[in-house]
Amino acid sequence: MSKLLSELQSELQSESQSDYHSIEKPLRRAFRLPILRLAVLLAVTLGSASLSPALVQAQNLPTLGDTSREDLSPLAERKLGEQIMSVVRRDPDFMDDAPVSEYLNRLGNKMLENRQDARGETNFNFEFFAVRDPVLNAFAFPGGFIGFHSGLILAAQSESELASVMGHEIGHVAQRHIARMLTSQRNDALIPLAALALAVLAARSSPDAAMALVTGGQGLAIQKQLNFGRDAEREADRVGFQILRESGFDPSGMVSFFGRLQNATRNYNDNLPPYLRSHPLTSERIADIQSRLVDQRYRQHADSLEFLLTKARVRVLQDSTIQGLMDASTFFDTQVKSGKLEDQITAKYGQAFVAYKRLDFTSARKLLEQSRKLLEQTPAYKSLLSYSNMYVDLSIAILIGDKQTDAAVKEADKAMRDLPLSRGVALQYAEALLADSKEEKAAVFLRDQIVLYRQEAQLYNLLAKVYAAQGKQAAQHVALAEAYGIEGNLAAALQQLDIARREKDAQYFELSVIDAREREWKEKHKEQLAEEKKRR
Repeated sequence: MSKLLSELQSELQSESQSDYHSIEKPLRRAFRLPILRLAVLLAVTLGSASLSPALVQAQNLPTLGDTSREDLSPLAERKLGEQIMSVVRRDPDFMDDAPVSEYLNRLGNKMLENRQDARGETNFNFEFFAVRDPVLNAFAFPGGFIGFHSGLILAAQSESELASVMGHEIGHVAQRHIARMLTSQRNDALIPLAALALAVLAARSSPDAAMALVTGGQGLAIQKQLNFGRDAEREADRVGFQILRESGFDPSGMVSFFGRLQNATRNYNDNLPPYLRSHPLTSERIADIQSRLVDQRYRQHADSLEFLLTKARVRVLQDSTIQGLMDASTFFDTQVKSGKLEDQITAKYGQAFVAYKRLDFTSARKLLEQSRKLLEQTPAYKSLLSYSNMYVDLSIAILIGDKQTDAAVKEADKAMRDLPLSRGVALQYAEALLADSKEEKAAVFLRDQIVLYRQEAQLYNLLAKVYAAQGKQAAQHVALAEAYGIEGNLAAALQQLDIARREKDAQYFELSVIDAREREWKEKHKEQLAEEKKRR
């Protein structure tokens, strides 16, 4: 090794080797790393194979602590997650549905009550959301943003199965796998560069050896990333299992869902050898969880009615085309024939939602009332009305769609008192006021809400609609600018401020706000562009 390092050092000092410097100079310009450092890194990396088995095993999963914080601190992790979410929320496949969102967040927060350390040292709030995608999948963004594909929600045959996926994704966030992955990638990215540097030297005596070094370096880096991914998945499974058990769900739900996942991916995933997978074999994961269930007492968990109603809404929202609504209607027509009360409640609700999407408001109101009456027959189900906005959301939407705006305002006003914590109900109340031409009352309500919930872009969008109805053009564009600013679209926000400044009705107050916001957002926009330039 000393001979090799001496040779590298002499090559760095030499200016006469044109073949070598034709490769070495671009490398150093691109990566700003001396070839000698790359060679040492490769030597150290390859030398790790001589560590004791216990040490190697301990290094399979990077330890939490300073190394991951160097690449992504908890605050930076949250900021990155918010930046990603600003893009996701603008995507048409983002399922912006209040009842579905509130159910997922209620379920997620119930599980987090038993795992407060998952919130990290910054104690950030998790956000759970759904996207339109038939594939069975879920994902976690940095900082506690967890998404579920609509196909996964529909595939879950029990609430424990859905909770098992949620626990798994919470495990990824709790163990800071994103930050640790960045640390791992930072180190592993240097391996192929070091291999390339050595290959340049080896090419003089053996072209085959040079090719082997290049290929081996790339393969080693890729394999290390695959190993990290599999270890992270196993760790998330273990943490998710603990959360699932401590939250009162049936832990065997994780096994049954893994089995369903295995069947769904069998056609295109079975031919891959285990060492080329980013996830462990599903059969391995099932065996691991089953071994943990051996000493566990069986715990049955009854599905909540809200879970079943959420699946009904997602089935309609996943595909609201004419054919999609026909398929959903056929499914609910079959389900309503079941002898189970919960199936009839859910099917009637689903049929009402389909009728609403078809703009058949009379049928929608009739079917929703039938579902509600069935629900009220059972006290355990009736209690759902005291905490969930499933029924009131659809009822108000039907009234607004049917132009019964006065009735919609009255129902929304009552719902505000019954469900004071529901953000969906608050937004619907503003929509009902606007539909009923009560613009001034809506403006006062929205401004009060903005004082309490400054980071809700929907409040500003609704306020912009109110100002448009009142003919306040400058105020309308300022409100739109605030909405874009919250979403992270600073270019659009600055454009709206420019439009607002040129409006004839712009008053001194609006102009002061415009000037202040413009200075703030121009600085932030400059920082964003600088960060994007660095990434390139």
